[in-house]
Amino acid sequence: MDGHDIDALFKDCERITEIMYTYDCDEVMFADTTQQKSDLWRMRRAVGEAVKSHSVYKEEDTVVPRAELPVLLKGVKDIGRKYGFNSVCYGHAGDGNLHVNIIRGEMSEADWNEKVPVGIREIFELCVRLKGTISGEHGIGYVQKSYMDIPFDPTQLALQKGIKQLFDPNGILNPGKMFV
Repeated sequence: MDGHDIDALFKDCERITEIMYTYDCDEVMFADTTQQKSDLWRMRRAVGEAVKSHSVYKEEDTVVPRAELPVLLKGVKDIGRKYGFNSVCYGHAGDGNLHVNIIRGEMSEADWNEKVPVGIREIFELCVRLKGTISGEHGIGYVQKSYMDIPFDPTQLALQKGIKQLFDPNGILNPGKMFV
C-alpha cells in the first residue's frame, strides 16, 4: 500500500490485514520508515532467487481480479496438498498477479512429471473460474502452451491461429511458441 492520506492508508491496511488473517496468512509486515520500505522491497525481490537456490521449481504466472487473490492463494495451497507439492507464492497484489512457484523438494521424478502438470491445470482452471487467466506478465511461450484450452475454446484458438498465419505465413515469428 502506498499513498498520501495516512488515515486512509491505515484503514486500508487494517482491512487487508483482517482479510489476510482470514486466509491463514502467517505475518503481515508494515514499513514505517524509508529504510523499512527499502528492506521490504529488497526481501520481495529476493524471493525468486531464494526459491531457485532451494530446489528445482516450476513458476506459473497467474492473474485474477484483486478481490479473488485470497481465494486463488487458498486454492493453490489446497491443490498442492492434493498432489503432494509445496509452493511459494508472491506477486503484485495491486494488479491481481500471483507468481506460483511449485517446489519439487522431495517429490519423486514420476510425481514431479505426472502429478504437477495435473495440479497446474487445476490451478489454471481455478484462475479462469475466478474471472482471471493463466498468464499475467510472463506470456505464454513454451511453458503454458499446453494449457491454452483452459481460457480459450477451440473457436477462439482457431481464430488466433488464423491471425498468426495471416501475419506470419512462413512461421518465422516466435516459431513453436504457440502456433506452428
